[in-house]
Amino acid sequence: MRYVTTFSTEIFSLLNSIIYFHKAIQEIQRVHYSLSFAAFLYTIIGAIGTMLLAIFLSTAESWKPLFHRYLRMGLTEYAAAISVVIFIGMPYVGELATLDKSTLPISTTFRPTSPDRTVFFVQFWKLPIRWISAAVVPGFIITVLFFFDHEVSSIICTVDRYRTRKPGGFAWDIVLLGITTGLCGVLGIPPANGLLPQAPLHSESLMHTERKEGQVVVDVEPRTEITETKYVYEQRWSAFLQAGAILMFIAPPFQHVLGLTSTSVLAGLFLFMGEQSLSVNPILYRFFYLLTPASELPTLPSAVKGYKGVHVYTVVQIVVTVIIFIVTLTKGAPAFPVIIIALVPLRLMVMNKLWARDTLRFVDAWACRAGTPEDDVTREAGTDVELESTQAAAPGV
Repeated sequence: MRYVTTFSTEIFSLLNSIIYFHKAIQEIQRVHYSLSFAAFLYTIIGAIGTMLLAIFLSTAESWKPLFHRYLRMGLTEYAAAISVVIFIGMPYVGELATLDKSTLPISTTFRPTSPDRTVFFVQFWKLPIRWISAAVVPGFIITVLFFFDHEVSSIICTVDRYRTRKPGGFAWDIVLLGITTGLCGVLGIPPANGLLPQAPLHSESLMHTERKEGQVVVDVEPRTEITETKYVYEQRWSAFLQAGAILMFIAPPFQHVLGLTSTSVLAGLFLFMGEQSLSVNPILYRFFYLLTPASELPTLPSAVKGYKGVHVYTVVQIVVTVIIFIVTLTKGAPAFPVIIIALVPLRLMVMNKLWARDTLRFVDAWACRAGTPEDDVTREAGTDVELESTQAAAPGV
């Protein structure tokens, strides 16, 4: 991951947003095919309502002076949860209760879902050697997918704007992910990768403002100046409580409550998560530059010669994202992580020959460390020139 730049991470973040939106549309389509037209219309209303209420509540911290500060913080941090709970209950109120509903499928007995299985554990010691050997290929693909997925997601939610003090703490999550993936294999269920603790949505909900007082001198008079800086409150409790809630809701009593959830709420949650991921993606803002008249565009650094290179760079990112998304809809979907990984050498070996160095320095940077690839090239070139000058000045042997 040392060689990954924001070129790849921004594409991956945009891909996640598109997948969230696509999943929401799929949930609404299922209702359209299976339920009445009235239920389909309410599904659309419920999905959009869940998203809009969550977005509205997520801005509560800016409602000052309305409500107490801690109430505004609570509404902001639990915006999605509050919206989900409200729209879970809404279809059961008044005349809406008579509508046919599509709810989340749940299990009513503590036994494997497949009728062909009587025990939870896969008896892998009875499998033929050829099938165990064949499993190495999908196992490798899943390993690459989860590793890159996790690492890029961790990078996205620890960018400079969040001012995280211990970004390396996310490295332990990949250990936990490996253990749970192994357990999923033994249980014979699809490997689950829960990215909420490593999502921008989670980081945004943990943002808080710290006020610091400092002494400044104005007209020879010392004055107290208060500065406000936003930080992410770094802890493990929210991720632990989320995992605990998942464990709690697979128990029979709470699983029944989960079964009351309309799929419109799930679609609305996907829409909200896609919007939250997209809203902090630099590709979105550079896309707006494409639609902005040249006279209204922000002033570029003097070294960057116009917006043409920036616009082409943005279009390439969008086109690559669309291509990868189309691949995920085909039978070759498991191979899409390979395409994303291939973007790393593409950026470092090819794009630096097609774009001006100063343009790339403006739009791209190392994802896991300070600086840009172009800074490193310049630094190495300066070191080589200095070394050659030293060797030339040295007396011959």
